[in-house]
Amino acid sequence: MKLNQLALQLYTMRDQCQTAIDLASTLRKVREIGYPAIQVSGIGPIPEEEIVSIAQGEGLAIIATHEPARHILDEPQRVIERLQKLGVKYTAYPFPAGVDFTQPGAASALAQKLDAAGAQLAAAGQVLCYHNHHQEFFKVNGKTVLEILFDETHPANLQGELDTYWVQYGGGDPVAWCKKLTHRLPLLHLKDYQVEADGKVNFTEIGQGNLDFPAIIAAAEASGTEWFIVEQDSTPGDPFDSIRISFEYINNHLITP
Repeated sequence: MKLNQLALQLYTMRDQCQTAIDLASTLRKVREIGYPAIQVSGIGPIPEEEIVSIAQGEGLAIIATHEPARHILDEPQRVIERLQKLGVKYTAYPFPAGVDFTQPGAASALAQKLDAAGAQLAAAGQVLCYHNHHQEFFKVNGKTVLEILFDETHPANLQGELDTYWVQYGGGDPVAWCKKLTHRLPLLHLKDYQVEADGKVNFTEIGQGNLDFPAIIAAAEASGTEWFIVEQDSTPGDPFDSIRISFEYINNHLITP
């Protein structure tokens, strides 16, 4: 992984990105820490043109977004237009809101909708990815939902944005899933998995948990991953401290010249 392939998912900093003024202040700090790029998600209602202007002013590339699930499935043209305004190629379906995978055919029905939406994005030169949580590791007739979603969609219409924490939490193997999605994994969410003294699991900074990131990065690179995106859903204190810890670990242990 090269430094110019590293990005920060702004969902980590969502409370510090609700206004244009706060976004500008946050992005300045993100760039000072050393991140060269961002993924837009969880920020306030800021016009796309202003987001672009602020990011460019701080020297940060915008490499992807998350868009609301209902917009992707029901209003893909709306998503296409937003990505065009941001100058972004990649977006991801963030969460299967309202989908009950225990219902017969639910996973296949979602796959069909994702495939149709992804085809529209692909026609516009964009790429729809799927961001997993743990519920996609629920099994239907011996296959996980995540396997069904990728098996029943065309690679041109749906790519992957694996989340390493949620793969582990769901009982999957992040390395094996990086290999499974060879040529379908342009985006990877780097998120560490910590087991606490009381047995609970939690999010933690990269390198502070127990995921084997050297092996994960190697597998993702072999699969063709383009962007490695740091995300931490919650932090124990100041999120700027957490993203700095993650950056320093990555820069010292995972970045290659």
